[in-house]
Formats: sequence, C-alpha cells, structure tokens
Amino acid sequence: MLQKLFFGAMPQRWASCRGAVGRLRDHWYCAAVPADPHRGFSNAVGRSPLMPIGDVLPEISLTLGAVIIVLFAAFARQHQHVWAAVLALLTIGLCIGLTFTQWDGPPRLTFSGVWALDGMALSSKLVVLIAGALVIAMSPEWMQTDRRHAEYYALMLFALLGVIMMASASDTMELVVGVLLSSVASYPLAAYHRTWAPALEAGMKYFLMGALTNTLLTIGVVVLFGLTGNTGYPEIAQKLSVGHDSLALTIATASIILGLSFKLAAFPAHAWMPDVAQGSPAPVAAFLTVIPKIGAAVALARFVSLMPPDVAWRAIVALISVTTMTLGNVAALRQTDVRRLLGWSSVSQSGYALMAIVVMGTSDQALPALVFFLASYAIANLAAFAVVTYLRGRTALESYQGLARQAPIATTILIASLLSLVGIPPLIGFFGKLMLFSVTIEGGYAWLAFVAAANTVVSLFYYLRIVARMMFSDTRPHCACTGGPVGTNHHDRVWLAVDCRWAWCRNANGVHGFDRLCALGLACRIKLNGVILRGSYLCHLFKI
Repeated sequence: MLQKLFFGAMPQRWASCRGAVGRLRDHWYCAAVPADPHRGFSNAVGRSPLMPIGDVLPEISLTLGAVIIVLFAAFARQHQHVWAAVLALLTIGLCIGLTFTQWDGPPRLTFSGVWALDGMALSSKLVVLIAGALVIAMSPEWMQTDRRHAEYYALMLFALLGVIMMASASDTMELVVGVLLSSVASYPLAAYHRTWAPALEAGMKYFLMGALTNTLLTIGVVVLFGLTGNTGYPEIAQKLSVGHDSLALTIATASIILGLSFKLAAFPAHAWMPDVAQGSPAPVAAFLTVIPKIGAAVALARFVSLMPPDVAWRAIVALISVTTMTLGNVAALRQTDVRRLLGWSSVSQSGYALMAIVVMGTSDQALPALVFFLASYAIANLAAFAVVTYLRGRTALESYQGLARQAPIATTILIASLLSLVGIPPLIGFFGKLMLFSVTIEGGYAWLAFVAAANTVVSLFYYLRIVARMMFSDTRPHCACTGGPVGTNHHDRVWLAVDCRWAWCRNANGVHGFDRLCALGLACRIKLNGVILRGSYLCHLFKI
C-alpha cells in the first residue's frame, strides 16, 4: 500500500516496461532497471537525439536563480541579505512546479541520451528540492549577522543542482560533472564560518577526501571508456554484454563505487562526515548529511544496473554496506557531542541505503524502497538538525540535560526524529526500514537484513542516551552553543554553567565572547540568567 501511495501502481511484469510511452509511474523500472540487464537502458526507454530545452527547465531555473542571487549579493547591503533566502525559496518553488509538469511524460533519455527523465529521477529530484527548501528555511536566523551571507544561498542552489545532475545522469561524464559541481559548491559551505578553527578543519578534511575520491571516480570512468569506447549508459551496457576484460571492468566498477561512496559518506570515504556535522553551520550540516546521499544513491543504482552478472559488484556493495552501518553505529556509541553523534548516525544510514542497491535486479521493489527510505531519512534528520539550529547549534550532550522542561516542543520534535531514525513504529522511519528489510530478504540477502537489524538495535542505545538526558535529568542544561556565525551577538552564543556560577561564550572566531570586555579589564557587571558576572573575573578565569 505504501508503494502505491508513494509511487503509484507498480507494473506486474517486466515486459510491461518495454514500451516508451504511457504514464511515468507505470514505467518506474523502465529507466532504472531494464528488462534485459545485459542491455542496460537502451531497450527500455525512448531516446531523443535532440536537445529540447523544456526537458531541463527545472535545472535552468536553479542555475538562473543562483546567478541572480550572486548579482544581488554584489550590490545589497548586509541587512538586505535575508532577501537572498527568499529568492532561493522562490527559485526552488519554481523548480518544483516545473518538475511536476514533467511527471506525466513518458520515461526517456534526452539531450543525446545523457539525461534521464524517469520515475526515479523525478522522485529523487522532488525529495532533493523539498529537503533543500527546508534547509534554506533554517538558515536566515543562523546566518543573519554574517557580514556576507547572500552568497551562501547561491552555493546552496549550485549544490542542489549538482545533486540533481547525479540523480539524472545517464552518462558517465554527466555523472562526473554532477559530482564535481556538488562538491565544489559544498566545500565553502562546510567552512563558511571561515575564522572558526573547527569549521576550517571540517572544510579541509571534506576537501581532501573529495579530491581523492573524485580522482578515483574519474579514473574509473576513464577505464570504463577505454573498455567500451562510450560514456553513455545504454552503449556501455550493450558493449559489456558482448564481451569485456573482467579484471579491468572490476577495477573500473570498484573505482566508481568508491568515488560515489564519498557523496554517500560510506566506508571508506566517510571520515569527513562527523567533522562536518560538528564544525560546519548547523543548516549546512543538515544539508550535507542528507541531500548528497540521495543523488549518490540513485546514481549508484543506475550505474550498477549496467554491470553484467560476472562482475562482483554485489559483493563489493554488500561489504561496504555492512562495514558502513557497523562502523557508524559503533563510533556513535562513544560520542559526547550531539552534532558529531548525528554525523556518525548519518554514516550508518548510508549503510542501510546500500542494502537496496545490493538487491537491484533481484527484487522488483528495490528502487521504490531506496527512494522511500531516503525520503523518510531526510524528514527525520532534517527535523533533528532543525532543533539543533533552533538551539543555536547546541552541541555538548550535557547541554541537553533537562531540555524537556526548558523547551518541550523542541524536545518532542527531537525525540520523534531520533526514534524515526531508529525505525520505531508508527514513525515514518519504521516504514522506510521495513521496506528495506523486506526487499533485502526478498532479494536473497537475508544475512544482510539480519546484520542491519542487529545494527538497528545497537543504534537504539545512543539515540536513547540523548532522550534520557532531555527527559530524566534534574540538572539545568549546560547550554553549549558553538559554530555560530561571525558577528553573532554575545547573548546568542553563551555557555551557561549554573553549578559553577560562571558563563563562557565562544563565537565563530574561536575567541571567548567576552574577549573585548576582559581584555580591557572592565569591572562592569553583566547579568546572565540571574548570575552576576564581572569582566575582571572572567578575564582572570580564562586568562585572556
């Protein structure tokens, strides 16, 4: 029933996917998994040799919106930069509307076969755009005091465009362009608080990991081109069905899978995710823990469907899946920083998503399960980071003590999102994982479903640690707010430690918020949450 609600009627037989006309939802599998796995996409969808602009109007609208925001930022004053967020939301709204106009068209490859318009591309595009709109809606309050933050929204739109290109690519060069565009736009977002050391560390680690994995991706594409003489997916599938060098193809496949693992934050290219979740602006952390996964997972699903049976891609993806979910959950158990914990949780969720890719071609419902799981994960994770953003980036686990009495609505949302990430019914995350486990067992990988179930039990421990701190602690919260934007008012970035009767404020520059007061040795009195503080006392306490 969930599949019918989310995707429409599912085809009863693979043969029904051979036509190139009909309603798009009835041809969900046509552009994703062909009826003949040895021939890829060429026998499943229509193909237009022309370049109709109407097929890429949503992407053109995103590009023009980003350019308009860049021009607006060049001339607008700081207090007017919030209008850039409005422009970004209007652009995404227009893009969503244009995407819906494509929904009833036939599945096809357009722009000389490099761009796919099918159920998987359009569904993932809608999830990406809606998630992007939610992230941008979180951002104005966080970024409002940054001197130049209008460009932030342009970078967001370019990153969204790159993710959409990954999901819609039907050509290896188009895939590389999408990965690079998404990466190049994301690097400055991760380090946007450029004078704060943790943000710079996160941005540098993200960049270095991206440079390495993007190189591997390009090498894999080049080797594959050498084997087949083509970059288009239909031509590659057709060439591989005739004959190939097994060793060279395995190397190309492994390189491309490892390259896409960077955008998925999956093993072995996962190390950047916890640092970015902790050090980047909270809305950016929400963006990078969710949206690139969607494009990378869909791109990987498209790619592996081209491989002939003698290539051990299922074993490679299954191994990465098990390692990723286990490593993510085990590492999260020891975290005392909530944002870093959510980063490791994001790593583990990538392992779950890879389960659906493992059973591509052996389970008819693998693709709906993949997209539905990604959508449910996006809802839960964005809700969790929305609460973190509302709490001004509160990061230490101790700072969530007694939060249920301080902010009951935020606590309720955070608890619901965490339980959804676990997969507790009746939350949406339960249905996403239920579909994943079902298709994995149906596809003959019951052992993988068992490993995932065991990891889900493990994840319950660290999610419940946060819930217990908020609900059952009698101590007033130690409000640790880090990663705020440059220039944020002191009262927005205060750490209160009532037990010790002192306050510590740390801003995005990595400097204590009372630095000017303490450095001057002023003896003025400051009242914070009923505690009287003197600048000279703070100066002595922190030895400024």
